[in-house]
Amino acid sequence: MPHANGHDIDPTFYRSPAEAIAAPPERLAYVVAFDRTAERPDALTVIDTDPDSGTYGEIIGWADLPTRGDELHHFGWNACSSAFAHAGHHTDGLERRYLLLPGLRSSNVHVFDTKPDPRQPTLVRTVEAGELADKAGYSRPHTLHCGPDGIFLSCLGGANGADGPGGIALLDHDTFDVLRAWETDRGPQYLAYDAWWHLNQNIAITSEWGTPSMIEDGINPDLLLGNKYGHCLHFWDLAKGTHIQEVDLGAQHQMVLELRPSHDPEATWGFAGVVVSTEDLSASVWRWHLDGGTWRADKVITIPAEPADPELLPPALKPFGAVPPLVSDINLSVDDRFLYVSCWGTGELKQYDVTDPENPREAGSIRLGGIVGRVPHPSAKDEPLAGGPQMVEVSRDGRRIYVTNSLYGSWDDQFYPAGVGAWFAKIDTDPDSGGGLTVDDRFFPHGNEFRGLRAHQVRLQGGDASSDSYCFR
Repeated sequence: MPHANGHDIDPTFYRSPAEAIAAPPERLAYVVAFDRTAERPDALTVIDTDPDSGTYGEIIGWADLPTRGDELHHFGWNACSSAFAHAGHHTDGLERRYLLLPGLRSSNVHVFDTKPDPRQPTLVRTVEAGELADKAGYSRPHTLHCGPDGIFLSCLGGANGADGPGGIALLDHDTFDVLRAWETDRGPQYLAYDAWWHLNQNIAITSEWGTPSMIEDGINPDLLLGNKYGHCLHFWDLAKGTHIQEVDLGAQHQMVLELRPSHDPEATWGFAGVVVSTEDLSASVWRWHLDGGTWRADKVITIPAEPADPELLPPALKPFGAVPPLVSDINLSVDDRFLYVSCWGTGELKQYDVTDPENPREAGSIRLGGIVGRVPHPSAKDEPLAGGPQMVEVSRDGRRIYVTNSLYGSWDDQFYPAGVGAWFAKIDTDPDSGGGLTVDDRFFPHGNEFRGLRAHQVRLQGGDASSDSYCFR
């Protein structure tokens, strides 16, 4: 796509959701995998997603990190469709080329180049923890999004041993230098987790998990039952970095994690997932929306806990005699029609029709793994699975859903004490037929294919449902 000044714009920068949906399907998936023992390097793996390929569903690329003990978590592209929101950048050769991999435990950010050979990414830079601390005042980077003004890196901890506040570091698109802390006035915000935005409305949204001391050794029962984990949404002026409004979902709704704003650039609503209610162990999904000049949030989905034999439960759950869903990720299709909700505790992936976002309707469900169910993959029916659908990613055309099974090292160990293993699955759906989910029995890299590492997040070649935001209809 040529620009008026003669420069070419990266064809994976999509002006609108419809353009993204119509683009060629992904042929590769990038999955980060980490070593819980910190004895081996974490890795960026590459999986073949071309169904006509002889290596379909296999790991075809592998890049070790130069360090150990990073615990790779949520990673992302240096640039994406949001490039259209800031004048100048997309005419200067900016392209979706580099993957930035934050280490949640090390506070390092490793930068890999996918352009020379997309199947064999190469390390080009490591942004070290000291630079993140010195220039932005943060540590424990968690989530990374390409956005206006630069790369937004959400961090859980403060610098120089400070447990908080967490917040967002801004990195340069081209050099990957840490520029500064994004916030100029944080108001009451202290806890951090995800960050997203409504670009055309100049609104950013952030969510809350906990500080490093609250999460790194697993869920702390005293903190959980005391309702000390995050339970608020925060709304900001995106350009200025100033806090506008806090919306408290209620202290019992513990751990407001993933944010998925509508892809329609003119819409002013989105969904947030809540891990657990301390009232009844249920999980929930909330819809935020602009009501006049005020941001509000309403619970639109409740997923109850499932009764279970205490003998089958890990120690943390035995007193309750139930398996909480533990909603750890959600994902909204690019056409804003279907919401996917991963219930890591019960092993269920739910699909909701959200064409009426105020009234979601369940349209499909599959189960893999689960604390009690251990539902096997259809390609390996004699192999009970640990973990469950955790990170969930949706293809741009909404027809393929990818899930990995590890949440966070210490939490894996707490809820799956016999071992969580490693697996990566693909689920098919047909949006034109109203949804419904089918597990692809040809696609299941798992176990030794990950060389003893745990699989966490996935990014798709050319972008996916949670990597891009759009400026035009």
